[in-house]
Amino acid sequence: MNETSSKPMYEKIFESVKNQILTKVYGMGERIPSEKELAEAYKVSRITSKKALELLTNERLIVRKPGRGSFVADPATDFGSAAAPSQAAASSLATEMTTIGLVITDFGNSYGTGLIYGMEEASREHDCFLVLRRSFGIPANEELSIQKLLDLGVDGLIIFPAQGEYFNEEILKLVIRRFPLVLIDRHLKGVSAASISSDNAAAARKATSYLFELGHRHISFLSPPPMDTTAVEDRIEGFIQAHAEHGIAVDRELWVSDLTSTLPNSFSDENIERDIEKLMEHLKEHPFITALFAIEYNIALLAKSAVERLGLRIPQDISIICFDSPSTRLGGGYAFTHIRQNEEEMGRLAIGHVLQIMQGQAVPNKIMLEADLIIGESTDKASK
Repeated sequence: MNETSSKPMYEKIFESVKNQILTKVYGMGERIPSEKELAEAYKVSRITSKKALELLTNERLIVRKPGRGSFVADPATDFGSAAAPSQAAASSLATEMTTIGLVITDFGNSYGTGLIYGMEEASREHDCFLVLRRSFGIPANEELSIQKLLDLGVDGLIIFPAQGEYFNEEILKLVIRRFPLVLIDRHLKGVSAASISSDNAAAARKATSYLFELGHRHISFLSPPPMDTTAVEDRIEGFIQAHAEHGIAVDRELWVSDLTSTLPNSFSDENIERDIEKLMEHLKEHPFITALFAIEYNIALLAKSAVERLGLRIPQDISIICFDSPSTRLGGGYAFTHIRQNEEEMGRLAIGHVLQIMQGQAVPNKIMLEADLIIGESTDKASK
């Protein structure tokens, strides 16, 4: 291959493999390198290697067999029958379908379902397909899901990263290879990848300011260990900023930042009970607390149980505010005052950005969407 040629890389790969077929390096019926193998060998994206294989298919030099790979074509058997052209057309059509892989920690009625709804809606609008795998927030599952989706031949990836001090090595590999990638809900520090999330700091500042407007001055901040997760860190930053803006000192003695029952592999009855008891003890030790700021909906549920077990009333004795909460329009769930994220727009933007990256277009490195404060039944003016 002439590296100084002005030809696109997919044409160079096409000509190289074609030459190897014509010179019998790959014999009739023999398997040729896959999209992934070609991408690694020529240090290009999977999109580029896929296009080279499509050119080989169009020239009837190879046949692509789903689940098996690409093989040097035998004209007598692969294209000799009347049915062969339609089969080849179907194979060609399959290779042209754009697929986007989604790796998400999990989803539920409080958060996540809206993301997927937005992505699915956008994928239909753009005539592409979404393939979903859940990691349950476990880094090993996330890594395996990424590998499996790449092996499947997805054209791009949307990843909702697992919480953790270190981001997954597979994500770094994708960034280095410039594979079409968009991170959702959070960004990874030091990693140059497109990300779409809520403006968590502004949202937390808005929620905290609302509590101050109700007269609350002793607010307990409830969270899991931050673990270098940007969404958690940004919400903490917003909470602190609101204090500074209102001239109120931050009292970290009121915080509980080691709640773990909502983390992956920890959502058990035993751990939930332990966290509820921890919150009950904390409230008894700090009886002047008038409001609880839960960083997520499930932690708000823990707080609600702790307050009610102590015989206190919500919101008359203690107010609770949180991020995300299921809709109560169908009569289910408790109507917490909460921050509602624009999940569907995040999902739609993620699909759109992956497709733009695939087409070689530039996209913003970080997009943060405004979130809304929804007033529910769990907040009221401070009583003490």
